Amino acid sequence: MIRTAALGLLLGLAVTPAFAAEQDPQTGFIIAPGWETVRNNCIACHSAQLVTQNSGSRQHWLSLIRWMQDKQGLWAFDAETENTILEYLSTHYGPKTGARRPPLTAEQLPDNPYRPTASTN
Repeated sequence: MIRTAALGLLLGLAVTPAFAAEQDPQTGFIIAPGWETVRNNCIACHSAQLVTQNSGSRQHWLSLIRWMQDKQGLWAFDAETENTILEYLSTHYGPKTGARRPPLTAEQLPDNPYRPTASTN
């Protein structure tokens, strides 16, 4: 009984830092290197919740950035900014285990219906 309680306490202490990550009260972003770059670039167009409710690998986040740049009018990032964003997102909002379904790929996302096309100008 004591062994079980001690093991539970050790496991709880080992897991606690991941759950105790400090969050920005305004955005909910985990405060860690790169979070301000993500805040300054991502919530200019959409809510922070759109970021924090998603997860994925570095490649997944890159595909979303490319989709936003191709379809949604997101500006191009310099290499350092893009790397900072990808590192932050893949580290703190990486792939989830036991998720209901895999995240949508860029090819599965819709076009922006409000963005004018070359033929409508």
